[in-house]
Amino acid sequence: MSLERHNVLFLPHRKHIQVRSGTTLLAAARTAGIHIPVRCEGRMGCLMCKVVIENGEGVLPPLENERRKLGTSLENGVRLGCQAKVCADVSVTLPEDPLKRAVRLQLERQKESDEDFWN
Repeated sequence: MSLERHNVLFLPHRKHIQVRSGTTLLAAARTAGIHIPVRCEGRMGCLMCKVVIENGEGVLPPLENERRKLGTSLENGVRLGCQAKVCADVSVTLPEDPLKRAVRLQLERQKESDEDFWN
């Protein structure tokens, strides 16, 4: 692993960290105190650690196993945090947790309903 260091920005947290070249995004997130869910401890078994790489740059290209697992999602910048290794400055977007998203959408609908009732 190179001693060269690169900046990693995690969105939407807006958390910034510097890591060495070759560090996985999962390891960088853990160091930054950001939770990326995994069940397989980073062995590419659960596919839960999906992240989106802004502009598709800043990480090494995916190896064949990751290509097979992600398929056409790669075209949208999706990578596995346990596999994507930092090679330059990179901006990473963490998808919203599905349960949190469902709760947020329900609260937004309720707020709209309440506003309609009072107007």
